[in-house]
Amino acid sequence: MTRIGPTIVVRGEVSSTGDLDVEGRIEGPVWCEGQAVTISPSATIDGDIVGRDITVAGRVTGTLLATDMVELRTTANVQGRIVSPQLILHEGGTFHGEVQPQKLGAALTVARHRRKESSS
Repeated sequence: MTRIGPTIVVRGEVSSTGDLDVEGRIEGPVWCEGQAVTISPSATIDGDIVGRDITVAGRVTGTLLATDMVELRTTANVQGRIVSPQLILHEGGTFHGEVQPQKLGAALTVARHRRKESSS
């Protein structure tokens, strides 16, 4: 598991081939396709997140694209779009945006294409 500690600020893309635990701040996209991403209550992410399972207890602004599940815990504050076959919203969690479970395949294809273009 990779951990971004509470005093770390990352500006730019974060990519991990293992599970990712974020306690700090990320300003940019997070790419962990096939892996679990956990955003702790102290964490803030301004950017899209791609992962297998995404668990949010902190603040996220962007698209959450999960191939299995998105879980928004009681301290979560999410603004954006969720594309996932399963969404769990715990009482007290805040979500402003739209949920599009039926568009997972298309959204993943677009995300992969955009990532490939930005790395060229």
